[in-house]
Amino acid sequence: RNDKDARRDAALWAQTDVLLTDAFFKLANHLHCGVIPRDSIALQKDSVIADDALNAFLRDALAGNRISEVLQAREPSHEAYQLLKSGIAEYELRFGKATWDTLPAEYGDTAAFRRQLALRLAKTGHFDTLLYSLEDTVALKKSIKQFQQEIQLYPDGIAGRRTIQYLNRQPVEWIEQAGINLDRWRKMPDTLPARYLMVNIPAFRLQVWDDSAGLVLESRVIVGTPRTRTPQLSSVMTNFVLYPYWRVPYSIVFKEMLPQIKKDRNYLYEKNLEVVDHQGNIISPDSIDWQKLNKNYFPYVLRQMDGLDNSLGIMKFNFANRFSVYLHDTNNRKLFANSNRALSHGCVRVQAWDSLAMYLVSHDPKPGMADTVRAWQAREEQRTYAFQKRLPIYIRYFSAEFRDGKLRFYEDVYGEDARVRQYLR
Repeated sequence: RNDKDARRDAALWAQTDVLLTDAFFKLANHLHCGVIPRDSIALQKDSVIADDALNAFLRDALAGNRISEVLQAREPSHEAYQLLKSGIAEYELRFGKATWDTLPAEYGDTAAFRRQLALRLAKTGHFDTLLYSLEDTVALKKSIKQFQQEIQLYPDGIAGRRTIQYLNRQPVEWIEQAGINLDRWRKMPDTLPARYLMVNIPAFRLQVWDDSAGLVLESRVIVGTPRTRTPQLSSVMTNFVLYPYWRVPYSIVFKEMLPQIKKDRNYLYEKNLEVVDHQGNIISPDSIDWQKLNKNYFPYVLRQMDGLDNSLGIMKFNFANRFSVYLHDTNNRKLFANSNRALSHGCVRVQAWDSLAMYLVSHDPKPGMADTVRAWQAREEQRTYAFQKRLPIYIRYFSAEFRDGKLRFYEDVYGEDARVRQYLR
C-alpha cells in the first residue's frame, strides 16, 4: 500500500468517526428531548443537555462498549412513557407484520358485509370467533361498540363512515400514532412534581397524581372545539371560586351574543347577563343603544351572574396563563355523557369538580376547612379559597397511551397527529 491509499483510509476513518459521533449526539438528544421541534410549552430547564454532559455520555458509552445502554438511559423515566413504550413493543409483536383487507367506505346491511366486518374485528381481538359465529349480529354489535369506546367514538354499535375509517387503518399507522406520543412524553419535564394535575385533551380526561397515593382522582372533562381549542400549557393552580361570575370573552360577545341582543334585549335576562362599564358600574340595558355597538365600539363587559344557571356552574379553578382559560363546573352536565367532548370555547369543564375541590381543601392545615367550604356551598356564598399547597397543572395532547393492560388510541380531535406526520415526512 502506498502513502496515497493510507491517507485516503485515514480520511475515511476520520469522516466515519465524525459521522458516528454526530449520530450518537443526535440520537441521544432525540431520545431525551424528542424529534419534533420543541415550542415554548416544551422548553424545560431540566431537559437541556449541556455539551459537557453529551461528551460524558459518549465517553461512558465507548469506555465500556455500552452504547445502547447509555442511549436508553437518556429516555424519560416517567411510568406512562415506559408503559407506552412496552405497549408499542407488544403491539408490534402481535400486529407489526399484519395487514387486513379494506372494508367498503360505506356501511352495507348485508350478510357479506357483516361477515367481512366480523373477520376484521377478529384480527384485533374484538370479535371472538371461537365463541361466536360470524353471523351472530348481537356479538358483532357488541364488538363494534368495544372498538368505538376504545377510541372515543360514539358507541352505537353501527359501523358508520368514521368507524370504518378507523377500522381500515393499518397496524403501521397505529404504531406511528403511538410513537408520536412517545415524542410528546420526551417534551415533558424530566422530573414531575410530587403532586400534579394532568388534563389529556384527546382522552377528555383529568387525573390528579400524588406520590404518596398514586392516582387520587380521575374525571371526565369537556375541552374546546377544534375551532376554539383548549391550549396546551403548564401552570400552577392557585385558588378556586365558589359561585363565580362569568365575564363573557369578547370573542363570544361579538360572534354569538351581540347579534341576539340586537334582535331581542330579553336575551340578556334569559341568559342571566348583566352589563358592566369599565369603571365596574352595572348599567341598565334599556339605557344602551345596542344597534350602535359593534366589534370596534363596545365600552362594556357582559357578566353572567352567579348561581346554578351560570355557565361556569358552582366552582371555577384558577391558574395563571396567557390564554385566560381555567377549569370549572358547568350548568350543562349532561354533556359529560357524550363520547366526543370537544364542545367548549376553550376552558376545561370538570365533571368531578366537587371531588377536586375537596382534595385541594384536604391539604389545608386548618382542621374543619372542608366543612367550612361545604357551608359556603350550602349558603351559595361567593367565596375565593386560596390553596395552602398550590397544585401544578399540565394540559397536554396524548392521543395514545397504555391503559388497563393494553394500548389505547384516541381520536385526533385537533389534527395534531396529522400535523406531526406531515412534519416527519
